[in-house]
Amino acid sequence: MPDIRLPIRTKRLVLRRFDGGDLDAFHAYHSLPETARFLPGPAKTYTQSMERVGRYANFVFEKAGDWVALAIEADDEPGLQGEVVLKWLPGHLQGEVGWTLAPVARGKGYATEAAAAMLELGFGELGLHRIEARLDELNTASASLCCRLGMRLEARHVDKWHYKGQWATELIYAILADEWHVGRELDSRNP
Repeated sequence: MPDIRLPIRTKRLVLRRFDGGDLDAFHAYHSLPETARFLPGPAKTYTQSMERVGRYANFVFEKAGDWVALAIEADDEPGLQGEVVLKWLPGHLQGEVGWTLAPVARGKGYATEAAAAMLELGFGELGLHRIEARLDELNTASASLCCRLGMRLEARHVDKWHYKGQWATELIYAILADEWHVGRELDSRNP
């Protein structure tokens, strides 16, 4: 895989490598039960947040299982707004995208914009063939985001996960490189 050129700039966002200065803001939203609701595991302790920020700051993307984990920052308002990740899955040219936002950043379209940039990175610079998103069926905001990205619902796995004391149904959304490129062409023709 090629080196990833950072930061990635979108219309309103800067997607950059995490650094130590992000720790307090990261912990502020990852310590909230509402943020942890659809993530595996409970709200993070400060030590867990420190470990995660350290791992994100020092990511490598060389083999299956590696993650690109980028801090989301608004172009006109410095400070961590959330994170967006792209995981290199086992198999040939497969990826998985994910996102988590601070409560103050939700509802502004930042997750959609950041995830679209990660699809562009995956299909453009990294040459992936397929990118998926896996989510809890109750996470309707993320399901809507997947649809806005042009991803299609491929699977519904009933009671796939048992976490936080209950069974959860997993949805898998996905998009192929060809579909992504066609969608971008159509968008460029209809501004």
